[in-house]
Amino acid sequence: MILGSFSLVLGIVVGVIVVLAVLLFAGGLYASGRRRDKLAGSLKARIEAADAELAVARAEDKGWERATIEAAARAAAGADVRTLHLVQVVDKPGTDADQAVFRVVGADGAESTVTLGRRDGVWVAL
Repeated sequence: MILGSFSLVLGIVVGVIVVLAVLLFAGGLYASGRRRDKLAGSLKARIEAADAELAVARAEDKGWERATIEAAARAAAGADVRTLHLVQVVDKPGTDADQAVFRVVGADGAESTVTLGRRDGVWVAL
């Protein structure tokens, strides 16, 4: 009789723990999705602003070729780059103070930032 009551109590406790774990998991997925959606709008605005800055820099200084900058960013980030997003352009007087900041998404989904600068006319990782 005692063994039967113990099994019932144990079954209830395990059931409650499983239900709580499922609720916490679902809540985490929901919160993560809302955060991702909120940040996506901000990222899009930053990318558009950087593209506009790049257009201005390109018009003033022919060293801002997008293909050249992206190739340098890919080389600095490594071989497993899925996407590159130019998020900031720093076009100061002279060329050696110029910087370009990229948000890099790797093949595994990991995100990082690569900052490039010009040294003697060549884009290099800083």
